Amino acid sequence: MSESSSARGVVAAATLVAALTVLPLLVALPGALSEGPARAVEYLFRPRIGNLLANTGMLMAVTVPASVVLGTAAAWLVERTALPGAAWWRTLLLAPLAVPSFVSAYAWVTVAPGLTGFAGAALVTTLAYYPFVFLPVAALLRALDPGDEEAARSLGLSPAAAVARTVLPRLRPALSGGALLVALHLLAEYGVLEMMRFQTFTTAIMQQYAVGFSDTSGSLLASVLVGLCLLALLLELIARGRRRVARLGPGTQRQAMPHALGAWTVPGLLFLGALVAGALVVPVASVARWLAAPGGWAGVFDGDLLATVLGTVTLAVLGAVAATAAALPGAWLLNRHHSGLPLVLERVTFVASSLPGIVIGLALVTLAVGWARPLYQTVGLTVLAYAILFIPRAMVSLRAGLAAAPPELSEVARSLGARGSGTLVRVVLPLMAPSVLTGLVLVALAVGTELTATLLLAPTGTETLALSFWREASQLDYAAAAPYAAAMIALSAPLTLLLRRQILEEK
Repeated sequence: MSESSSARGVVAAATLVAALTVLPLLVALPGALSEGPARAVEYLFRPRIGNLLANTGMLMAVTVPASVVLGTAAAWLVERTALPGAAWWRTLLLAPLAVPSFVSAYAWVTVAPGLTGFAGAALVTTLAYYPFVFLPVAALLRALDPGDEEAARSLGLSPAAAVARTVLPRLRPALSGGALLVALHLLAEYGVLEMMRFQTFTTAIMQQYAVGFSDTSGSLLASVLVGLCLLALLLELIARGRRRVARLGPGTQRQAMPHALGAWTVPGLLFLGALVAGALVVPVASVARWLAAPGGWAGVFDGDLLATVLGTVTLAVLGAVAATAAALPGAWLLNRHHSGLPLVLERVTFVASSLPGIVIGLALVTLAVGWARPLYQTVGLTVLAYAILFIPRAMVSLRAGLAAAPPELSEVARSLGARGSGTLVRVVLPLMAPSVLTGLVLVALAVGTELTATLLLAPTGTETLALSFWREASQLDYAAAAPYAAAMIALSAPLTLLLRRQILEEK
């Protein structure tokens, strides 16, 4: 296959993925104008819409920067300092990914019943989402060669100034990508905000669809979410920059020597200890307490739990493979061409992920019933919804992996006779294999805890751990919900260990 034919194939694949991603929006959003533009304007300028916009904006203004600061500080401590027990801290800091965010919300509500509203929502979402920043930043810190930093120090810059001039600018792809994931998750978050009784556009959309299934008001609210998503994508594009990350030069790439913390060792340990306690210890201890309550352990030995686990694992694997494969063409194009069509295709795939699963689910139901009835309530349609919702998780990971793979190596391979897909398979994919694994794991974790789209699209009789937990917890039967929460954590724990291994291998 010629190089030009291969490039055209990648463009075609990325275009198809973008089209499939935007298709639910073309179904859901036109309903916003079904009663005319005047009705839409009147509805959007109501005081309640202003309150929802203020709540959503405040939550993003607090959670996104807090997640970036906490994730970056934690990554720096474990990857670039002589912190005692860095390997253990690395595992513990990733472990919150094994705890679904709505399980953390239930845990904090039972520990501190008064912790609701904005404060509770900001606390729980920050503790649940900071690993999305910690993971790519830690991986990139290990991959960066310390040569530039050492050169800056030799020219008279202080350690802090050298880091600010040479390291932080090269962390921009990881920082901006992690921040974008946090922002998109906040826009689509439902479980945490519903539990914390904090109204945003997502909770309002769920209420509208619960009352009217797919009415005009829900579509109007969804259109505002799309607008907020476009704003987040624009800000991420500006923040990302185009600074080169991959190293190319003579000699072997080295790992940076860890900085001595000295008097900052104890504050650093206290900081990480508090972070792990809030994000991991509180929810795990609460689940253990639910299991110890009367009726808690009985559910562990229920035969239905095993069937629910198998159903969850099957959907998680299929969704992870589909989303990661769908993200690869767009990530490849954007890595080779930073503007034009590749940029548009990548931005399009991110838009739908900002919407709640119920909006995507209802759009796919409408399409299936009207145009492809055999697909209705099939595993294939459910997996398509997962791919649409979670492509950003895979895209950010793949983009970081490609950024660290020097394009000159592909050019060398082509000069030696490799053509088309051969360069991708023999040169690029081995270099970005850890990032591919990261994308698979991140999507699998998301699929395993998805609620609304699964409820609408999964075949009749399908049960997942998330759906079972939410059903019992909504009835305030924490003992009955505990086995499902424990199973979700148990299934997610090995995946977080894979993420830890990825950080160690990213060089």
